[in-house]
Amino acid sequence: MSNAGDEFSNRDADRGTDADSGVAVSEDIEYGIDDKPPLGESFVLGVQHYLTMVGANIAVPLILAGAMGMPPDVTARFIGTFFVVSGIATLAQTTFGNRYPIVQGAPFSMLAPALAIIAVVTSGGVGGGGWEAALLQLQGAIIVAATVQVAMGYLGLVGKLRRFLSPVVVAPTIMLIGLALFNAPQITASNQSWPLLGLTLGLILLFSQYLDVKARAFRLYPVILALVIAWVVAATLSAGGLIADAHPGYVPLEQVTNTDPILPIYPFQWGTPQITTAFVIGMFAGVLASIVESIGDYYAVANLTGSAAPSEKRINHGIGMEGLMNVFSGIMGTAGSTSYSENIGAIGLTGVASRYVVQFGAVVMLLFGFVGYFGQLVATIPDPIVGGLFIAMFAQIVAVGVSNLRHVDLDSSRNTFVIGFALFVGLAIPAYMGNFDSTIAFREAIGLESALAGQPGWLEAAAQAVVDTIYIIGSTGMAVGGLAALVLDNTIPGSREERGLAHWDRITEDESEFETFWDRWLGADNAAVDAERGD
Repeated sequence: MSNAGDEFSNRDADRGTDADSGVAVSEDIEYGIDDKPPLGESFVLGVQHYLTMVGANIAVPLILAGAMGMPPDVTARFIGTFFVVSGIATLAQTTFGNRYPIVQGAPFSMLAPALAIIAVVTSGGVGGGGWEAALLQLQGAIIVAATVQVAMGYLGLVGKLRRFLSPVVVAPTIMLIGLALFNAPQITASNQSWPLLGLTLGLILLFSQYLDVKARAFRLYPVILALVIAWVVAATLSAGGLIADAHPGYVPLEQVTNTDPILPIYPFQWGTPQITTAFVIGMFAGVLASIVESIGDYYAVANLTGSAAPSEKRINHGIGMEGLMNVFSGIMGTAGSTSYSENIGAIGLTGVASRYVVQFGAVVMLLFGFVGYFGQLVATIPDPIVGGLFIAMFAQIVAVGVSNLRHVDLDSSRNTFVIGFALFVGLAIPAYMGNFDSTIAFREAIGLESALAGQPGWLEAAAQAVVDTIYIIGSTGMAVGGLAALVLDNTIPGSREERGLAHWDRITEDESEFETFWDRWLGADNAAVDAERGD
């Protein structure tokens, strides 16, 4: 015990502040972004990173499959495709994109427009109905909307927003990322199994906060240890008949083998994507919400790891790569890809921010995506266990957002108003939008159809696109709060020092500090040429 405590104390004592940049180096990071842990350790840590987002990466395809009426045997392959896309997107982002250790996965921010598209198609409005037609329309909308995202990223349009982002804007945006799931059904369901959720959460707290100095394994693997122990308990009780199949903590072990061992996953596996302009416009609203969330994620990772704030160049490459992977997801037949906040919470809990670890986990999930048994096994994780993970990890993200306020003058009534207002509307407006199941229900509630009766078709389509955009962005807390803070912070008078921009300028990485894959590859190539010439 004493030696372990000394080991961690010494480790923390070696960390402090980078004298050159003024960036506070996090005392809680066991493995930094560029560190490479041993192979076996990287395998377990990589799987742990992915298990933290597995609930969401399964929830999205299950929600979509249910809305489309997809057959069970197809659903397993649908889920497997999401894991394959997630693995490839993560490898692409960590290698060619912003190179932050962020897992990429199915976005909730694009779920609202996806469900709206499915509702229209399955009702026979477009494409003749059926899950196949709905999925092809969904793919087409994602591919076209994401193409615009690619252009916004690589043409530098998104990065230019950075000059308008102060800690007053970023702090509430990150906090709302964490607060977005405070009322998730995995947490607040009326039939919640609080003992199972409490067991999962208690184990995470025990390993990550109390026993982390007792043994290195508790420090590095609190999530995977808690998840496995809680799952084994639930599975044992289920097999023994102590948990009924209607109980939220029931583990349906009999379903694990009810699938094909190897799933055929390939591009355009469902057919040729179909493009409908109205669907593309609605999906682009989801893409915009995803961009806002991802920028917040980039700042959160930088803050957690003690790195300098992301440069304009890094943000552009990150969003551009997310756009490319969204196009890829449409080609493969899923519903998009974006940065995963769950993964960021895992970094805070475990202190493992290694890009290498995340890439290792991505390869594992990519391969497992083709294994039907794996997808079915992961699908047996009960909601209460996922809810326990959510509470621990998203609370960590909220705290990261709060920590950004150390850069601003909190004695300024201007700053406190902007922050408080952004947080309030970021919670209130999505709660209001939650009264409507889809964009179609929202249109009906505001009487859009009756107001446009007798108007030209183009005007009706334009009005529907505007209303759908309002609904989609309004349903995304970090988009509402982030945009509110962005507008207020840049219009209400305030000095750069007061807003935290002066200090942030000192800790933001220089454009030259971020080297893309091509910069490094071409740079190495040029160095080799110079060496041959004797330069």
